[in-house]
This record gives sequence, structure tokens and C-alpha cells, in this order.
Amino acid sequence: MVFCLEKKVVVITGGGSGIGKAIAECFAVQRATICIVELSEITGNVTASSIKEKGGQAVCFKCDVTHQMEMISVYQQIVQQFGVIDILVNSAGIAHIGKLDTTSEEDFEKIFQINIKGIYNSMYAVIPHMKKRKRGIILNVASVAANLGLSDRFAYSMSKGAVISMTLSVARDYVKEGIRCNSISPARIHTPFVDGFLKNNYPGQESEMFEKLSSLQPIGRMGRPDEVGYLALYLCSDEAAFVTGCDYPIDGGFTKLNT
Repeated sequence: MVFCLEKKVVVITGGGSGIGKAIAECFAVQRATICIVELSEITGNVTASSIKEKGGQAVCFKCDVTHQMEMISVYQQIVQQFGVIDILVNSAGIAHIGKLDTTSEEDFEKIFQINIKGIYNSMYAVIPHMKKRKRGIILNVASVAANLGLSDRFAYSMSKGAVISMTLSVARDYVKEGIRCNSISPARIHTPFVDGFLKNNYPGQESEMFEKLSSLQPIGRMGRPDEVGYLALYLCSDEAAFVTGCDYPIDGGFTKLNT
């Protein structure tokens, strides 16, 4: 079976919701053992239970990605329980709206801690296990905001630019040790976050604003979380064994066709 992940142990941070959840569900269909790393144990367990109800294998580990020792401990626990970590997908992250002068120091620090340090901590915790086996795959979720000057996305864009930079550095530093590292950069994907954003910021205008935001993608709609999952599946499969050190936009033409 093409893209089969049977006997692969996959760790997905932020796998309880949004894009991370879609990736977890997609990988589970391909017979991977899914380890969801989530701050919200309730959210993570709901996703894990849904996967198991459909015949897949999944378990949730409660963890705060901003705490390095906690991450190291959880990844050691996963290795003890399952023997290996074959694939790491870093999807945990938060969004922020604001220009430089409307971004508080507190908000900036929160974005840094989760979106940048969280991915650093996750890769720091997994690299020793992958180096020991001389193989492993890391996929980081970035954003088109990393390469474009999006309005009111100062801190968020900064954090996703760092994600791509870390991806390239890790890919170069560990390529000789059999470790591949790539990133994906989605444009606007229709997740519960989008619905919450519209409800909070445009009450009574949700449908109108949804259509407006959808039309910004040249393809005419927002992406679906499962579409991101399929790209992630390819990059984490053995069929992509020749791919490393790359960032892949999945944006409905947003990056190239709007310029």
C-alpha cells in the first residue's frame, strides 16, 4: 500500500484539534500508531478515542510544549512504551492578530514560547532517539505568513519564519544521520479556530466574512484540514525518502497567484 505507515510510531504535538487532529486521523488510516501530545488531555483523548473507534491505534500524552524537561520525559515515556519514535509532527501552535505597536510584550512572549520554543523543545527531545537509530522524520507546521507580509500578523509571522529557519537548520545538521526534516506552510484552513475568530470579531457577519476570507485564496475557498493531512502523509512516508530541507506551501495559489 502506497504511503503505508504500518509499524510506524508517530508523535503529533497539538494532535487533538485543527490541523494536528487531521494529520493524526490521516496517519491512523495508514496504520500508524499515533501518540498525541496535547496540553488539553480532554481534547487529546477525544481524538484518540475517535481514532480507536475506527480501528486505529492512538494514545494521548498530556504535556506542555513550553517546558523542555516535560517534553523530554514524555518522549522517553513514548519510547519506553512503543520502542521508537519514527516520525514527529510539530503542529502545536497559536495564532495572534496585531501589528508591532499593538502587540504587547506579554502576547509576543506567549507566541515565542509556544510557536518557537515549543517546536525547539520537541525537536530537542526527539533528536537523541532518532540519532541513536540513524533514522527519523520531522515535519513542522509553518504558515504562508512566514514568507509574506500579512496585515496584522506581526508576531505570528515572526514565529512561523522561525519555524522554517529551524527546519532548514535541522535538515542540514542531521542529514548524514538519516534524519529528514521538512515543513509545510498552509494558507487559511477551515478549522474551528476560523469559526471562533469570526464569531468573536464579526458577530452577525460570520457568513459574509467567511466568504470574503475564502475568496482571498485564488482557488476560491479555504483549505480543508484533511488536505493538509494528505501532504503531511506524503512527506512523512517512505515514498518521500529523497525529500528534506524543504518548505511546502499548501495555499490554493495564495503565495504565487496573488503576487
